[in-house]
This record gives sequence, C-alpha cells and structure tokens, in this order.
Amino acid sequence: MRQRSIIAITAALAAGSLTLTACGSRDDKGSSSGDKTTVVIGVDAPTTGDLSALGLGIKNSADLAAKTANKQEFVKGVEFKVEALDDQAQPSVGQQNAQKFINEKDVLGVVGPLNSSVSQQMQKPLNDAGLTQVSPANTGTELTQGDGWKTNNRVRQFKTFFRTATTDEIQGAFAADYLYNRAKIKKAYLIDDQKTYGAGLAASFKTNFTKLGGKIVGADHVNPDDRDFNAIVAKVKKTGAQALYYGGEYPAAAPLSQQLKDSGQNIPLMGGDGIYSGDYPKLNKKAEGDLATSVGKPVEQLPSAKTFIANYKNAGYKDAYEAYGGLTYDATWSIIEAVKLAVEGNNGKLPSDGRKAVLDAMSKVKFDGVTGTISFDQYGDTTNHTMTAYKIKNNAWTPEYSGVPKIG
Repeated sequence: MRQRSIIAITAALAAGSLTLTACGSRDDKGSSSGDKTTVVIGVDAPTTGDLSALGLGIKNSADLAAKTANKQEFVKGVEFKVEALDDQAQPSVGQQNAQKFINEKDVLGVVGPLNSSVSQQMQKPLNDAGLTQVSPANTGTELTQGDGWKTNNRVRQFKTFFRTATTDEIQGAFAADYLYNRAKIKKAYLIDDQKTYGAGLAASFKTNFTKLGGKIVGADHVNPDDRDFNAIVAKVKKTGAQALYYGGEYPAAAPLSQQLKDSGQNIPLMGGDGIYSGDYPKLNKKAEGDLATSVGKPVEQLPSAKTFIANYKNAGYKDAYEAYGGLTYDATWSIIEAVKLAVEGNNGKLPSDGRKAVLDAMSKVKFDGVTGTISFDQYGDTTNHTMTAYKIKNNAWTPEYSGVPKIG
C-alpha cells in the first residue's frame, strides 16, 4: 500500500475527496472498511497518449458508477472502490495490468479495456483467475465468438469476458448499409491500420458492402502511428472512389481525412466507433461531412441517460465522458449488480469466494441502464445491437440515423 503524508491526507480531507473510516482486518471476503466490506472494481484504459480522450471518459464514468452505488447504498454492507490503471493502448501493458488486478484479491471485476488488441492479452489471464471482465468498447467479434464466427461456427472463448458494446460483425453491416443505401455511395476505397479492431471492422464492412452491390475500388494498410498519407491519397485519387472507409482510430483517421481533402478529393472518410471522438474534428480542419458509426443511440437522446449526464457534469470531471461513457457506466453497474446478487444469495454477506460468486451472477444480470436494457447472451455479448451513424456538421458529430442492422 502506498504511504500518504500527514499533509496530503489533511489536504484531501479538506477538499472532501478522502473519507477516513475505522481500520479492519483483511480476510478472504475482501478488506473491511469499518462495518463495510470493500469491493474493488479495476479499470483498464489508455489514460495517457493519443487515445487518452476516450480512456479518461471510461475511467471517469466507472468512477461515477461506483460513487453512485455507494451513495445509494445499493449493496448493503459493501463499499465500492475503483482502481484505474493506464494501459497506454499497448497489449503488453494491458497484460501486466491484468496480472496486477488478479494479484489484488479485493478486485472482483474489471472494466475495460478500450482496444480489442489489448483485450486479447488480458482475456486469458483474467479467465484463468476467474475474474470477471466487462468491456464497454471492445467490438472485435472474435473476442467472444472465436474466429469461427465468420463461418457461423461460433464458440464462446472465455467465460469471464462480457461487453456492453456490440460486435464489429454488426457494426460493419450497419456501416455498409448506411453508406450504400442511405448515402447512395457505390464505390469505396478501403484502408485499415492492421490492428485487431481496425482490420476486423474493415473486413466486416467489405463483406457487407460488396454483398449489397458496392464495389471496393482499392485497398491499403497503414500503421497506427502513421501521419503522412500523401502516397495513399494519390492512389485513392486514381480510383474514382466516392468514399474512403477507414478501419482504425481517430489519431490517424483525422490527418488521413485532411490530406485527402487537401488533395482536392471532396469525399467523406467513414470509420467506426474508433474515430467517433470529440478530438477528431479538432485534429482535422476539413472534417466536415465525414462519417462514423458508434454503438447504441446517442446518450444525449436517451431519457434513460439524463441522470447520468447530469451527475457526470455535477461531479466536476474535467474530461468529457466521450463515446463510451454511458456504456462504461453500464459495464461497471453490471459488476455492481452481480455483487448485489452474490451478497443477497449469501445471507447478506459477500461470499468467501467473491470472484466465483460474481462470475456466476453475471448470467443473471439484467437491468435498465444508461444505454438501455443491459443483459448478456450466451457468448457474453450485449443483447442491445442498436447502432448510430454520425456526420460531422459545424465541426461536431451529429447523429444521422439509428437502427439495428440485419445480419446475413
């Protein structure tokens, strides 16, 4: 445990950010905080680096859920605490963070990560430890259903992995349908960043776009750290593409779009939830007209999200909740709900094997969340498949259309 100086503790008490409770002994039921048992929910997200806008929104939204549960005394006798670790969007760091959570016995669930590639390194160790993981952002279909999903041979990969975000199989189909049938674009150039998320999303888009009758007039791969795309932009120009579909994230997508427009090609760049960030138009002076899909309906349009939005604002977080705020709150709350079921099923006390009890309860979790009804299917996937298409208008993402795509 980290030492705190008398001065630091005094300052924290004055600011109201630290509460002192009677010390209790640790046992196999979690640490005692006065007459309450402390349950830790781990959060893994990139809170520094290029994707920190999304990661900080995840961290803050999880924190808000825990604080709300504590204020409501939602689980009698339990005090929730969030421990957030920065994965820097690096798979190796995510794996190290997973081990840290495993080693801390008070951690009964983990929220995150943002990146599917990071999750691939976290899933097995968390599964081996029987530690529940709920991602608000991972969309790679294979994470839950295995590579066999492409041939409809779907097999659940890890019993501990759940998500409140829907899959790229669904997102790719939705994007293709929107671009072909609603935007009336028949020819697209395809680029991905070779990461798990970007490559998988691009492949799903390609399958569904061509099935509808669209034509992929060219394809390329880039590196996530690339920022000079002039060579690719020149290739796109020769194909007569009406749009560029990008599988990847906003730090690269923004300069790619701007260089495309700078070359005289007034065509939209479209991407998935990885580019749906408030930072995208800040990094791209010519973002107007670009498109993105994201999971669920805009929380600002959901009556169920009004309280979340108000509480987030009142909590004074300096960073926006961003694309995954509502989904993160629901992911965190699903673990809280599972803890409640575990406690209620054990005469009002946390079972000695808290991790097993929480995992067993996850299949029974169902509640009305920020983003709608929250429950999980046989793969651990969310049962909510709603998607939304957004367009940059007046330098901000504006919702255009929401719906549930047809698969197959």
